[in-house]
Amino acid sequence: MAKIQMKTPLVEMDGDEMTRIIWKEIKDILILPYVDLKTEYYDLGLEYREKTKDQVTIDSANATKKYGVAVKCATITPNAARMPEYNLSQMWKSPNGTIRAMLDGTVFRAPILVKGITPYIPTWTKPITIARHAYGDVYKNVEMKCPKDSKAELVLTDKDGNVSKETIYDFKDSAGIIQGLHNKESSIASFARACFNYALDTKQDVWFATKDTISKKYDHTFKDVFAEIFEKEYKEKFAAAGIEYFYTLIDDAVARVIRSNGGYIWACKNYDGDVMSDMVATAYGSLAMMTSVLVSPDGIYEYEAAHGTVQRHYYKHLKGEETSTNSVATLFAWTGALRKRGELDELPELMAFADKLEKATIKTIEDGVMTGDLYLLSKLENKQKVNTEDFLKAVDERLKAML
Repeated sequence: MAKIQMKTPLVEMDGDEMTRIIWKEIKDILILPYVDLKTEYYDLGLEYREKTKDQVTIDSANATKKYGVAVKCATITPNAARMPEYNLSQMWKSPNGTIRAMLDGTVFRAPILVKGITPYIPTWTKPITIARHAYGDVYKNVEMKCPKDSKAELVLTDKDGNVSKETIYDFKDSAGIIQGLHNKESSIASFARACFNYALDTKQDVWFATKDTISKKYDHTFKDVFAEIFEKEYKEKFAAAGIEYFYTLIDDAVARVIRSNGGYIWACKNYDGDVMSDMVATAYGSLAMMTSVLVSPDGIYEYEAAHGTVQRHYYKHLKGEETSTNSVATLFAWTGALRKRGELDELPELMAFADKLEKATIKTIEDGVMTGDLYLLSKLENKQKVNTEDFLKAVDERLKAML
């Protein structure tokens, strides 16, 4: 069989630890034998980020802007313990955070459903896609400890030097704490458009929720921006596509989500999305069975696994011990990127290959061949736990049959 030809490169961002090992195995076993793979490669492993003083992360984001589609391996965001381990000059920022900021992107995460793994909420028969606004709020906050008998104020100085003040709290009776949050209307607008565009792309309803009854300026601005953009730019498009936009309070949304069947995009502010994406992933079964794609408002896509670098398995691997690491989310990052590249370049054979590779992966698990984490979750009777590499080889057997 002749290899599928590509027209435009993908931006390939390599990563760290066990996911870096899996990254190479996925390419060697499941992609390179079938696709004449064109990528512009960036090493986002921690050692090379240190060597380039993190310039490589910025370069990879700029390349993504240029080519429109990227695929990213999981990377380490170093803490204090990692400093001596990797001989770092500083605790480099999250590559994901840098790339999200440069692309002005929204993160969409959705579970991969397979027979034999029943969600903890059995009514969830369709995926729930979490759309997380990846800017501002607590992630860019300013915090202070306040001694007793101090007074905290919000102070705003306009361009003409006029000062407005609001008292936050007068700490007469006790010491306390404060934090300042901010967001930008331009970023909220980008978030809204990314959600609405992704909904049209995937033919799913959009649910959005804040606490605007309590936060009458901050959260209410989110509500207003979404409503205005929807009415002006997307209402007719949604009607034509047969999908809906729905707003409610965040506590009502949580109750509705639990009672629902799934099958929609749940748009969340930054912190809400951080928490709810882990809740949804766990309720569906496994964080290693979640797709994740960063979408910019102007249609740039970056696909990645929704989990970390599987540090514990990596240390076992270094000792020569066998690992049984779930590679599905990383594999689906590749298929997502290949499909989008095929769509943009009008290569139906590349899109079909990505579809078949996903079907082969799901069929492997539903045939009872799976890694250790899924083996513990699966209710299939004739199931078999295999190691990291053997799982990918089992997928390849089914892929060959489909091709």
